[in-house]
Amino acid sequence: MLKNQDHRVAVAPMMDWTDRHCRFFHRQLTSRALLYTEMVVADAVIQGARDRLLGFDTAEHPVALQLGGSDPAKLAEAARIGEAFGYDEINLNVGCPSDRVQSGTFGACLMKAPGLVADCVAAMKATVTIPVTVKCRIGVDEQDPEPALDALANGVFAAGADALWVHARKAWLEGLSPKENRDIPPLDYDRVYRLKAKKPNEFIGINGGIQSLEEARAHLDHVDGAMLGRAAYHTPAILAGVDAAFYDAMPEAFDFAALIDVMADYAARHIERGGRLGHVTRHMVGLFHGLPGARRYRQILSTNANRPGAGPDVLKTAFAAVGFGGGAAEAA
Repeated sequence: MLKNQDHRVAVAPMMDWTDRHCRFFHRQLTSRALLYTEMVVADAVIQGARDRLLGFDTAEHPVALQLGGSDPAKLAEAARIGEAFGYDEINLNVGCPSDRVQSGTFGACLMKAPGLVADCVAAMKATVTIPVTVKCRIGVDEQDPEPALDALANGVFAAGADALWVHARKAWLEGLSPKENRDIPPLDYDRVYRLKAKKPNEFIGINGGIQSLEEARAHLDHVDGAMLGRAAYHTPAILAGVDAAFYDAMPEAFDFAALIDVMADYAARHIERGGRLGHVTRHMVGLFHGLPGARRYRQILSTNANRPGAGPDVLKTAFAAVGFGGGAAEAA
């Protein structure tokens, strides 16, 4: 089982969002929260451009690779490759409801095949030495979440899974878009709490609709870990409070000016390698949410960062518009 204290807070894997630039940015805000990649399909890991798909900065540790797939042998091989790249954990996606995932017979539709999920976990556990975890829903479509989630959890833990992260909603594979599946099915945190009560010796983490560190702390009265998703992405400054709130770090004012300098240097290196400033800054537009000047900051990044030839000075110009003016500020 994972050490609870090590993984009390995580930032969820989010398609099109938690790429390597996003994770590097988030790591500057919290040194301890566990970060996750976007889902990468096992076939792509095996056959594709691995450096592009799997490459990451060493500053991102601890960082987990989330895989998509349903073939135990392919997942085992992809997990082996991920471990060789230096990832700290391999996570299996059993929660994504997108059409592309369904057509590949993996993601949330695997809630209907707990035995296959267990086989996938067992194959990966037999191949790697790092933790293997699973992220799932409480059920899909007309499934009763009581037996559905129990069956999935029983299978993966029997197969050796080190943790189970549960998005506390059903997924509807027909009738709702992926975006709607993140909002419309009602949250059922109590279902996840009941699973943890049944499995006191296993790591159970919760995900879905957690908007603040205070909410995350309340969940930790019932489960082992809390996973922040859209709140961490849209208002990333909340991550600056994670280390003090959950990992016994000393509370102190966060130096956002120093953060901007680090990110400007990072963006410069990315541009030198042929990238664009917008690849980095698109993840940073919500940083100063609620502060005077935040709207102007967003406008500058959104308008100027994607112009041809845009450089790190754009980021520093945007920061100059923020109300606290370049010194240290309390984390939002």
